[in-house]
Amino acid sequence: MNLALFDLDNTLLSGDSDFEWAQFLISKGVLDREVHEAKNQAFYEDYKAGTLDIHAFLKFQLAPLSRHDRRQLDAWHREFMDTRIQPLIGDSARRLVKRHLDDGDLCVMVTATNSFVTGPICREFGIPHLVATVPACADGHFTGAPRGIPAFKEGKVERLNLWLEAMGLWWGAFERSTFYSDSHNDLPLLERVTHPVAVDPDDTLRAHAAHRGWPILSLR
Repeated sequence: MNLALFDLDNTLLSGDSDFEWAQFLISKGVLDREVHEAKNQAFYEDYKAGTLDIHAFLKFQLAPLSRHDRRQLDAWHREFMDTRIQPLIGDSARRLVKRHLDDGDLCVMVTATNSFVTGPICREFGIPHLVATVPACADGHFTGAPRGIPAFKEGKVERLNLWLEAMGLWWGAFERSTFYSDSHNDLPLLERVTHPVAVDPDDTLRAHAAHRGWPILSLR
């Protein structure tokens, strides 16, 4: 059996779902533009620079989920999928996922973005499994806090290890493991698989991939 792992933002998507979700809520008037737009942009720049405080970001990102009924959030998300996400999904990304599915690989989306935002995107790609940052819930309502380890940097490896254990699997169960990512933040997981692939990589990852002889792929 082979394992195929896919990062989402700026890898399968030609954009960032975290960033787009906040911008969508701003456009709906759910979040105050003056206050949140600058913060959203600042967090995104920190992420690209590798200096993101993931806990501060999650406090910012998950708080709006706690202020609204789940049915309303789900309705907004359906609109978000149509207006913001579908335009970011290219044919090349769909073909890449389909190839691994057709080959019978165990396919998993592994993303730092929370599972409320990414679950429907994962299903749109037909990927059967999702390992993501989990927003905590109580009595059907989001609390505004994450549950467990954020799936960010080394946390991606930790959450994936927990998922494999829950599936009765381990790394040695796979003849080949592949991870597709654009970001140097994903180096811990890229270093863990047998076949790391840099997809439209940032400058840091591109240099690292070239030094290590990793394949560099574009889905744009």
